[in-house]
Amino acid sequence: MSLKPNICVLQAPGINCDEETAFAFESAGAQTERVHISQILAGERSLEDYQALALSGGFSYGDDIRAGKVLGLELRAKQGDELNRFVAAGKAVIGICNGFQVLVETGLLPDGHISDRPKSAALAHNHSGQFECRWTNLAVGRSVCKFAGQESLGPVIELPNAHGEGRFVRKHRVAYGQLFTHGQVVFQYADGNGRPTEEYPDNPNGSPGGITGVTDPSGIILGMMPHPERFIDTMQHPNWRRGEGSRPFGAIIFKNITQYLKKM
Repeated sequence: MSLKPNICVLQAPGINCDEETAFAFESAGAQTERVHISQILAGERSLEDYQALALSGGFSYGDDIRAGKVLGLELRAKQGDELNRFVAAGKAVIGICNGFQVLVETGLLPDGHISDRPKSAALAHNHSGQFECRWTNLAVGRSVCKFAGQESLGPVIELPNAHGEGRFVRKHRVAYGQLFTHGQVVFQYADGNGRPTEEYPDNPNGSPGGITGVTDPSGIILGMMPHPERFIDTMQHPNWRRGEGSRPFGAIIFKNITQYLKKM
């Protein structure tokens, strides 16, 4: 039996960051298998065989209807019970960009489980009305997330964003406060001084409170719009020749998840 945690990196039509996500986990000391959703639905692969599930970026099913909707419904309707057991067992889940959108559509975020209740959040179109692709500053919250705390990352980090539907919205304003109260806000867009902001372009989508990364109440499900798999090496930083990017924050996140799994 391998001592390396085994990660299921989910594939689906339109997902295009699965190879980079798998490489990031492998660089952090895990082993991965890229598994197509059709293999899961056909029973050829089971989530029970893995210690973590990664949903990476891209445009699953062409983002038909809205980003992440079709794959989210597919997982909710056909794998809901299995996903609930997966999380109840303490196994980790990370959703990046489109993967975050999928997790919100299933209801796993921010609630932590799939139920018959309507989803409690959405990732809506950017206020700018266009696809936004740039590096952003992120304030790291004091959250319950087991993989992305200030202890390992520090108060402010940099990661690249690339999305057209990344504005995290909830039906009632009070619901945002509940996320902060329960320690579920992991990342917020920040200005040049490291302060959370709703102002464009530091906040590329207009997300209220600058929210761009959330976790479930247990802290083992992480959804985030920025792409940590695109910053696992110093030379991926646009100003690395000027001495910037000496701490690849994405690599730290993947290492933290891997270390958590090794302790299971």
